Amino acid sequence: MNTLSYKTQSAKKEEVKRDWYIIDAEGMILGRMCTQIAILLRGKHKASYTPHVDTGDNIIVINAEKIKLTGKKMTDKQYVRYSGYPGGQRFETPMSLLAKKPERIVEKAVKGMLPKNRLGRAMFKKLFVYVGGEHPHKAQKPQEFKIDK
Repeated sequence: MNTLSYKTQSAKKEEVKRDWYIIDAEGMILGRMCTQIAILLRGKHKASYTPHVDTGDNIIVINAEKIKLTGKKMTDKQYVRYSGYPGGQRFETPMSLLAKKPERIVEKAVKGMLPKNRLGRAMFKKLFVYVGGEHPHKAQKPQEFKIDK
């Protein structure tokens, strides 16, 4: 009996090759852009993707203040945080967050799409979000990544 036995290759963290990508968020819809970012951070776009290994790439997002939200999300959506004390629940809209810290909107959206464990926290550390068109990662020679609007 002639049986073919192929072994599935499992990536090891020492063998992972990480690329640097830059994404311009100007005019992008938040959710659609962040799903692509989460896929790149997890490494699901690679043939060597392994669920229990961080095989993802480093992502730089510029112009975070120029993102768009569809519908009435800019005023109706709420981000909730809770201090743990009575009366310590705080609500914030994307409009108010955009005025104070625009990079947080992209960070919150991407973080919600990553695994909720230490692997997800390690993946999140490879995301760099900046307000404006400048970033300090020119030495890494990031490639531009196009996302359809």
